[in-house]
Amino acid sequence: MNFRMALLCAAVLVANPLWAREKTDVIIMKNGDRITCEIKGLLSDTLYISVAYILGTLSVDWARVDHLESHQLFLVKTQDGTVYTGALSTPATVGGRPLEIEVLETPEEKVTLERTQVVNVTETATNFWQRLNGQIGAGFTYSKGNQSTQYNLNSSVNYPAERWSAGASYTSNLASNQGANNSTRNEVTISAQRLLRWNNWYYTGVADFLQSSVQGIQLASTFGGGIGRYLKNTGGTTFEVYGGFAWQRINYHEAVLASPTQQVTSALVGTSLKLFRFDKTTLTLNATVLPAVSEPGRVHLNLNTSYYVKLWGKLKWNFTLYGNWDNQPPPGFVGSDYGATSGLSVDFGNNP
Repeated sequence: MNFRMALLCAAVLVANPLWAREKTDVIIMKNGDRITCEIKGLLSDTLYISVAYILGTLSVDWARVDHLESHQLFLVKTQDGTVYTGALSTPATVGGRPLEIEVLETPEEKVTLERTQVVNVTETATNFWQRLNGQIGAGFTYSKGNQSTQYNLNSSVNYPAERWSAGASYTSNLASNQGANNSTRNEVTISAQRLLRWNNWYYTGVADFLQSSVQGIQLASTFGGGIGRYLKNTGGTTFEVYGGFAWQRINYHEAVLASPTQQVTSALVGTSLKLFRFDKTTLTLNATVLPAVSEPGRVHLNLNTSYYVKLWGKLKWNFTLYGNWDNQPPPGFVGSDYGATSGLSVDFGNNP
């Protein structure tokens, strides 16, 4: 994949029509202030709203909210993995913060949830395109001394629904240096999850496509699936693990060394950690371990860790560590490719 292909993939991922909801939601603060707005979401004790006469998204301390009312459609996720769709309201409480959230799923059915059980609330819609959300980011570094240039491009898109979700991500890194060969790394990951009837359990499928000039990999295709569970699922922390089986097909550059295409059957063990802090920072860590079954002793490891700092509105600065390792590559090939990047990113869609 070259730079033009990277831009094309990113453009496809962010091809999401702009949309806005009516700002007719109402929140009433404990000091009596009444604000007519658009409720964007609730996460980590922070209520995100948009007001018609103020630019950007505002962050409101949930502990200071006395009451809210909205006729718009939201996805409400709870700690036990249950997901509800409907309009929101909070029952009146005496002398305290909102302790419950009412979800009006249908005109005849209302679900009342304890506030402490709610993981997050996000905007949604019945229209497919209006449910998409994600981000796109880029970074660039240049040094005149040794004529070195490095760029990185990343984008992701996600589609959440009541019982399942699907997403795709793309990352590209290019480094060039006078007197040395250019190095490129491109990766596309597609994944999907569906909740099981047991609380916090789900089954998942993943497909990953990797190209790495450092490792001499022309294309490594991985297809896997398994069962996972959320071990911690709160407004500020999400931690999950999953396991199953995967199949890999690895094509190496014969221009580097003659090496046949390899096909590997592996066990699949993965984990994902997300930490949210009030309105400012987000840390995500995704790791996948593939112990080979068909080649005992061989292990593949993929790692992607990102730290985001909110600058203004949906604009963020990010720092990312990435890497993939193979402890038994073909003779003459490098077993690892890793690095760090930083840049700016912009959220789109339903991200608050």
